[in-house]
Formats: sequence, structure tokens, C-alpha cells
Amino acid sequence: MKANYGWLLILALLVSGCSRSDDAPGAAASADSENQTLSQARASVDAQLIRHERNGTPVPQPPPGTLDLVRYPAQAGQLAAYLSPRPKDTGKHPAIIWISGGDSNTIGDFWTPQSRDNDQSAAAFREAGVVTMYPSLCGGNDNPGVREAFYGEVQDILAAADYLAKLDFVDPQRIYLGGHSTGGTLVLLVAQTDPRFRGVFSFGPVGDVSGYGEGMLPVALDNQTAIRLRSPAHWTASIRSPVFVFEGDHEANTEDLEQLRKLNRSEQAKYFVVPRADHFSVLAPTNELIAKKIVADTGANTQIAFSESELAALLP
Repeated sequence: MKANYGWLLILALLVSGCSRSDDAPGAAASADSENQTLSQARASVDAQLIRHERNGTPVPQPPPGTLDLVRYPAQAGQLAAYLSPRPKDTGKHPAIIWISGGDSNTIGDFWTPQSRDNDQSAAAFREAGVVTMYPSLCGGNDNPGVREAFYGEVQDILAAADYLAKLDFVDPQRIYLGGHSTGGTLVLLVAQTDPRFRGVFSFGPVGDVSGYGEGMLPVALDNQTAIRLRSPAHWTASIRSPVFVFEGDHEANTEDLEQLRKLNRSEQAKYFVVPRADHFSVLAPTNELIAKKIVADTGANTQIAFSESELAALLP
């Protein structure tokens, strides 16, 4: 499995909090106005990077028969991704893009079986017959481009969805998106940018990215505009397709989920705290439940929904 930075991010959030200056030099006027979507607010603002970073490590080659290593076209160039093998049965299948936590721009070992206490592999989708794509993003691994931390990566994920939609064994009307921790924050921003996904499943996102700190963010923490345009809490009104946010009830980003719920301005977004789960143990049982719902979600419009009672029964 790729390096696990999720618990470090939780500690960083607890230690650093989300404080920042509201008087950043040259900062634009508040972008999250009542009349602006996230896409509109970002249209005239670049990534405002103060560092240009690339990972530089080669993409590991998956064992034969597990995942295929492919390249998909994006703004920075050809980016690496893992893709589950072509299904043996004919016809078009549902598909999901999965964005891992930690350094979400890179991909690594998603094939080794993981503990149910911390299964970030999203293997439940592949095992259920859902075509699964794990894209690396700009500046990750040996990709072109640089890390933009929740900015250009949004467009990379949309480019990955374009790639998936063109595969002859994928149903372009049944493409879903999921992510965990930093990946959960990123997929929430994607949902706030583009409504194309049939369902978006965000695990353990944060509302304000400044808490990730200088080590994770290549932008100035006192640049109000740069932080705001990366922080999902400001853009809940931009959600126009089904979004489901999950987190455990302890040792987790539960306060962020409750903040997002409190600030929510979209009827399409639903928020769930899973009892007896933490930031990592929430993944395996919830992804298994989501995978079953995706397989059964065959109508013209998605019928996926969750109840508090079924989520309460996931963990003993």
C-alpha cells in the first residue's frame, strides 16, 4: 500500500487548527458569494503556488491479473492510473474512480489485501464487479506537472472520468467517484465543480484545508483566496448531484463533517457519522455497502440512499 499519511493529517489538524490571516496581500475579494459557484470563482484565479513540487517516483507495476497500468490524457500530459481488468462478461458495467488519502497525487499498492481496520484499497468495488480506476494526478509519481493541492487535481479527476466513459465496457451513465481523507476532500471539491458523477462518496474530508499546514499545501496559509478556493465548506451550494459524506464517530474528522453539515446549502448532499468507526475502520464495511448499492443501481436515475440504521449495523 502507498504511504499512509492519514493519521499524520489528523494530528496536524488538531495541532494547527484552521487559523489564518484574513488580510492576505493582494487577495481577491471574497470568492464564495451567493451568486458564484466554485467553478466560476476559480475561473479567473490560478493555483497561486509558492512551491513547485513533483513526487518523481516510478509507478509500481501491479502483479498480472490484478490491475492494469494505463495512461490517461489530462491538462499536464499523460498521467498514470490503475484500472481493473476488463470484465469477463459482456456489456457495459458501472465504474468508480477512487482517490486515496495521504499523498493523493500518487498511486501505489492497491492489490495487497488490507486489514479491515484500515482498508484504503477500495477492493470492495472490484470484488463486486464494479470497474475501478485509481488515477494518479499532476506531479504525482513520475507524472508531468506539479502538485497543486486540491486545485488542478480537480480537472485531472474529470479527465480520468472522460477516459473511463470512453471504454467500451463502462456505462458512461453509471460512473461514480469516491475518496478518503485528503482524497475525500478532493472528491468533494470535484462534486462542487461538476455534476457528472452519478454518486460521490467522500470519506473523512475537511471543511477548511488550511489545517493541513505548510507541509501539505504549496500555497501561503495567509492567502485567503487560495485557501478558500480549496476549502469545501465554502462551496456546498455548488453541489448539484448526489453526494454522500461519511466519517467515524471517534479519532476522525467528525467535527469537519458536522461543520459541513451545518453549512450545507444543497439538498443533494447527505452527511453520516458511522457509529463505532474511526477515520480508517469506516472504510471497509461502508465501501462494501456502497458497492452493493452501485451494482443494484440500474435505473435511469440513481436510487442510492443510506439510512442511519443500516450504517449503525456496519460495525459491532
